[in-house]
Amino acid sequence: MTATLVRPAPEVVAERAREIHTALTGDPEIGRLERAVSQYTSDWDDFYGYPVIIEYDAVADAPGLFTEAIRAMAIKSAVWDLTGGDEQASELPLSVPVDTMTHAMMAQFSLLTRMMQRHSIQFVHMTDMEQGAAAWDHGDYTHQVYRAAFGPANDRYWIGADETERRRTVLDGVYGGIGVTERGKRVSIPLGVGDSTS
Repeated sequence: MTATLVRPAPEVVAERAREIHTALTGDPEIGRLERAVSQYTSDWDDFYGYPVIIEYDAVADAPGLFTEAIRAMAIKSAVWDLTGGDEQASELPLSVPVDTMTHAMMAQFSLLTRMMQRHSIQFVHMTDMEQGAAAWDHGDYTHQVYRAAFGPANDRYWIGADETERRRTVLDGVYGGIGVTERGKRVSIPLGVGDSTS
């Protein structure tokens, strides 16, 4: 039997999310965090997250994605606060590109730890809680809170579930031709002749 998630009303979460967002964007290290997450280039492989954005540009899209990720994390942190630390309720579905940017944020562990401690905020991100969960979509709980807290979502980055899957299917066809399959989990590209152990 699956337990039903109980989350606070979107308007209540939105109010707390705005408070958290204000604290985060006013933090003395917010600029450093933005620079750090924007520096992922060849060291960060991503086949199905950012590439679902049409004409994605790692440099040009970084500021917009960062804005959306900070807002998303503020919403998730607000749910955490208002549910007494319910991790399952707080692990809200996000649009795939926004979620990918939150992964880049989570990699800045020491910096995020300082920010959480300064503002008594708990960031929430657990991949095992995402498995089997519904994909983000227009009109869902996350979207309701977002609109109440920050107004209309940026359609470039908040891509609905069906359209995300359609774009990923297109990527499947492109990547499959070069040996990238299983949504990027398996890569079979000839890298040259030689001993595979060297």
